Amino acid sequence: MRGALLVGVWLWTGALQALAAGPAPCRVDGLSHQVLCGAVLRPLDPAAASGPQIAVHYVVVPALARNKLADPVFLLAGGPGQSAISLAGQVMPLFARLNNRRDIVFVDQRGTGRSAPLVCEDPRRQSVAEQADPERQLAQLRECRQRLQALPHGDLRHYTTPIAMQDLDAVRRTLGAERIDLVGVSYGTRAGLDYLRQFPAHVRRLVLDGVAPPDMALPASSAADAQTAFDALLTACEAEPACRREHPDLRGAWSAWLARLPQPVSVQHPLTGQPEQFTLTRAMAMSAVRGALYTPVLMQALPVAMHEATLGRPQGLLTLGSSLTGRKGSGLAMGMHFSVVCSEDLSRLVAGRDTVPGDFADGRTLYEKACADWPRGELPEAFYRIGTSPVPVLLLSGGLDPATPPRHGERVARALGAKARHVVVPNAGHGVLGIGCGPELLTRFVDHEEERAALALDTRCVQGVPRPPAFRPVGSLK
Repeated sequence: MRGALLVGVWLWTGALQALAAGPAPCRVDGLSHQVLCGAVLRPLDPAAASGPQIAVHYVVVPALARNKLADPVFLLAGGPGQSAISLAGQVMPLFARLNNRRDIVFVDQRGTGRSAPLVCEDPRRQSVAEQADPERQLAQLRECRQRLQALPHGDLRHYTTPIAMQDLDAVRRTLGAERIDLVGVSYGTRAGLDYLRQFPAHVRRLVLDGVAPPDMALPASSAADAQTAFDALLTACEAEPACRREHPDLRGAWSAWLARLPQPVSVQHPLTGQPEQFTLTRAMAMSAVRGALYTPVLMQALPVAMHEATLGRPQGLLTLGSSLTGRKGSGLAMGMHFSVVCSEDLSRLVAGRDTVPGDFADGRTLYEKACADWPRGELPEAFYRIGTSPVPVLLLSGGLDPATPPRHGERVARALGAKARHVVVPNAGHGVLGIGCGPELLTRFVDHEEERAALALDTRCVQGVPRPPAFRPVGSLK
């Protein structure tokens, strides 16, 4: 048995060494042109350089101009648990102009995508009940944790953000870039802040879209922030004549319906169309609402979906809740997700002080139960402190964001100091860069050589985006 294990380790090490060459020409899903793919070999445990190794994969979209600029742009994906490489095809339009003279780099953070992935069951293959039921999710997570821990790279203590940012710097060194521009989205903003903390001399510009600071204590803050966004949705419906006319007491009807749960329901799976029957609980209903709150496009359909649910037709509500899960590139490596959150956020929760009343409190319970047995990495205390930034930082927040609303960006901007600019887009949800002139602002901020000019950008074009009205089915238009 021991001999077989050693052989397995040798084969694993040999395969990694073969992968760690590059970058070399390759093709990537979603990108029409040939790009460069590479990998750097990294110790799983930075304190044990001679121990198990992992390959951290990256993709470079080369600059179009021959006389390119020396500072490439790195995307830091969200989640935690999202693969940056899988997002390349979707987000390259944001970087199109920057790509004229700069390389664009996508690094799969350790535990995601191609980099020692910690993947659990694909939610797109799960039933609606499995996607929405916290108890089923918890059971699946326990099974997944045990399966992951048997992998050669399965020591789950070594997937923290600080270690991952050391990997990112190894990619920078491999590419020969003295300084880089970082664009972090959602959890990627936490990663960007930590890279700035550890390697300030190698950052030229930092963009943070949907700010998730290291000390936000995700399970507690996400419940409170989702409740705020949900209350704002109900208030907006009451203030909008058409929504108020068609749903005159949406708030009261919804509360009364929640009080009647659990109830048996029959729905069709949003992707497969297969019929399902299960017992719908309050936690499942609120999980669907939270998923739809992430983007204004989905949010505007919530009032009619909630109204239909109160009449015993929850199909629309549950379909909206699973919409983000079904999008290409949106899947999370849940093993990496919980390795990060259990190590970095759960330790910050304080009993009593961080108890969150309201409709979304069940989300915290799931994390607490899952993290009870999840191995946790050690974090330096400095990880939770945000110091003054020596380089320009652009922070973007959506006023309707249920996960990273402006309150987090405001606090981080104050801590970063005079070289930080916080822009709030009142009617945006989770993610601002893809809205209106967002790509243009990104380009101008990175392109400006003069720091003062970069921070003085005119942002009115994106701040004036209107709130979308509540969706009205065709039959209700008069």
